[in-house]
Amino acid sequence: MSDTQQTVSDLIGLAETSSRLVARGKEAFDSDEAIRLAAEAVLHKIGEAVSRLPDEFLQQHPEVSWRAMRGMRNVVAHQYEQMDYQLIWNALAHRLPPEAEAWRSILDDDAAANDIPAISGSW
Repeated sequence: MSDTQQTVSDLIGLAETSSRLVARGKEAFDSDEAIRLAAEAVLHKIGEAVSRLPDEFLQQHPEVSWRAMRGMRNVVAHQYEQMDYQLIWNALAHRLPPEAEAWRSILDDDAAANDIPAISGSW
């Protein structure tokens, strides 16, 4: 597995973590600081992982909002004192699931092209 493939696989794992946080519900998210901090950490890690992907790879996959992911990392890292948790929730609950599907598709397409078993699992 190449470094790029590993990074995309890591992104899928982070999306699965996000899914588990969202599954706890909006009320739990709003009332539990630990869940909100975990959500921030997931978004920070996603942004960091995206920043490690080669520019050529990012350009080959314009269907993914790479720039927005890096931007969210910057918000979480640098604007922590005025965090908008509704923005965090929306990113995890609504924007991330379709991105995770795109990541899976990228890995599956790459696996098919290189005769490698596809990643199994569901979002």
